[in-house]
Amino acid sequence: MKNQNSQQQSDVRFRFYATLLDAFQNYLDTDELWEKFWGKSEDPKFSYDEYADKQFVELINRINRVPFTNDAVEKGTAFNNIVDMFLDGKVDDGLHVLQIDEEKNAVTISDREIVVDEKGNQTEQLINARSFLLSVAREFAGYYEGSLKQFFTHGIIDTCFGDVELYGFIDYLLPFSVHDMKTTKSYSAGSYKSHWQHIVYPFTLQQSGIQVSQFEYNVTNFKETFTELYMFKPERDIPRLRDMCERFIEFLLNNRHLITDEKIFNYRNICQTVS
Repeated sequence: MKNQNSQQQSDVRFRFYATLLDAFQNYLDTDELWEKFWGKSEDPKFSYDEYADKQFVELINRINRVPFTNDAVEKGTAFNNIVDMFLDGKVDDGLHVLQIDEEKNAVTISDREIVVDEKGNQTEQLINARSFLLSVAREFAGYYEGSLKQFFTHGIIDTCFGDVELYGFIDYLLPFSVHDMKTTKSYSAGSYKSHWQHIVYPFTLQQSGIQVSQFEYNVTNFKETFTELYMFKPERDIPRLRDMCERFIEFLLNNRHLITDEKIFNYRNICQTVS
């Protein structure tokens, strides 16, 4: 492991954000996931080959930062914005407006939109209204009180291909724990065991001198809340993290003709690596 001072001198060859490793893990788990969802189905939504192709394309798109959204993503973002606004003590942050109904135990968030008519007159509209249980949103906000929001962290891990910079934004950082908020339609225990945020973030924080080992995924299906707790152990987790980075680099090098995002690596250094 390199210390903070050596990071400045390191010849970084690759840069991975934490959830990109999650996307690669999802690709590695293609067999298991297909079997879980459709293995026993007489009429699966996707054949195995179709699902494997879909997984590959989605990973390449993620690497290339192709914009993607769907209703589940937008719903999760809206809920996250509510929690952040509660933490800031705001019902209007300039981009979003909250409407709170104590009697119905509901909070609704809407986006502001400025509409310009043909005469150039501007009027404001509230669009994309989404409602959630007020009690659940307040539970999260209360749990995260005093936290640092969207805390940027980064660090370097050495691999056989050269140094890799790992980075990401922590949802909520408290004095003794890292927290990532997840929203989901349904939840089962251990859903995030194979994710990498609970390894990457403590690893990078400790390189910066922030000695936090406890990581929580705080999960809601918008009705209930759940917690998955993990403890970072360097002697166990750093070799696993290094191996994962090396496997991902091999994937990148094998498919570099499909990769258009230059932020993920330095092309000059990659040429030196494979020459």
